[in-house]
Amino acid sequence: MAVDRDAERVLELVQLSGRPPYETLTPPEARALFLAGREVLTPDPEPVAEVRELLPQRHDGGVVPVRLYRGITADAGKILPVLVYFHGGGWVIGNLETHDSLCRHLANAARCVVVSVDYRLAPEHKFPAAVEDCFFATSWVAEQAQALGIDRDRVAVGGDSAGGNLAAVVSLLARDREAPRLCFQALLYPAVDCSMTHPSHERFAEGYLLTRPTMLWFYGHYLRGPADVEDWRASPLRAADLSGVAPALVLTAGNDVLCDEGEAYADRLQQQGALMQLRHFPDQIHGFLTMGKIVRAAEPALEEVVAALRTAWGAV
Repeated sequence: MAVDRDAERVLELVQLSGRPPYETLTPPEARALFLAGREVLTPDPEPVAEVRELLPQRHDGGVVPVRLYRGITADAGKILPVLVYFHGGGWVIGNLETHDSLCRHLANAARCVVVSVDYRLAPEHKFPAAVEDCFFATSWVAEQAQALGIDRDRVAVGGDSAGGNLAAVVSLLARDREAPRLCFQALLYPAVDCSMTHPSHERFAEGYLLTRPTMLWFYGHYLRGPADVEDWRASPLRAADLSGVAPALVLTAGNDVLCDEGEAYADRLQQQGALMQLRHFPDQIHGFLTMGKIVRAAEPALEEVVAALRTAWGAV
């Protein structure tokens, strides 16, 4: 598969840097490396109208830190739609800082509120801790809509990679529990099947940034054991029924180990009436949306995500 020239440059820079594979590091070391990489690849953060650090408290006494962004392009005092966003990083790495620039951009471009969720990471907190945190945070945002200045009827979820997995799972949980009511899910090159049996896991096993060994390392830290692979909260592609979930945008990259499972998920959503759009970028690599400092295709791709969000919110 052809690779976009800017994406090729990213791959070359990673190789020249001598960056060790994540699977050769401890989770804390990998987190530091991932954050450092964001500084090289991610565009400078845009100013927004408001940033708030909030600490919603779970029923067990723990907290799930979230960061709220209000877009600078939004009308002052207006009740806005909201995107609850779950960062990528294989459930092991990534945090509010690694996706700060992306969330600011989405808040401004979509004229909305974005709430970024700092869910618990593995291996310190195994599956399903991240799922529990993300569903709790989404429910809390909907419950606190008036205080947060958001429209409870226009709540969307989204995420990239592992965050896309969590967004898909939260959408299924929201359907099953009949709350919170979601109007959209943005699944950006999502991981949706922990079995890693789709052909793209072999086609792009090495050399394309996210490798098969790295995915095995992520799952090894995230899952409690082999039985979790069959649990739809870890592998939403294995859910018995996808009907009735919020309309979805599924975005995939052609040179990505996760490509085929993402497209399989989109196929099932379409068959069961929940797919809004599948957008495939054949010459891109995993993670390109947060590489806008180098990958010029990132910004127009993000504008397509923004357009899908605004269409979904306008339909409510």
